[in-house]
Amino acid sequence: MGMSRNITAIRLSAGGTRHEHITAVRWQVAGTYQTGDSTTADMVHWIEAGGSAYVSNGHRTVSVGVVEPNIGAKYLRTHADGVWTDNLLALPRF
Repeated sequence: MGMSRNITAIRLSAGGTRHEHITAVRWQVAGTYQTGDSTTADMVHWIEAGGSAYVSNGHRTVSVGVVEPNIGAKYLRTHADGVWTDNLLALPRF
């Protein structure tokens, strides 16, 4: 599956403000200069296939997981210490 991906920026749908509105993410492969953009659906598939992703603010690294809502598409959200967190929403936009 390759190395872990550090998510560095997000794209939200027009008018969107929540995790469910993230349409794409920008990432860098840990320890390399390899970067890329993925749709949320592609990143969900990559994580579910065994890949890993995280957000790092320089002080702490937080894992990115997949949320399966009762209604609607799966989406990405950070998870730390047993709770879902908002680290993705704090990232820059692209």
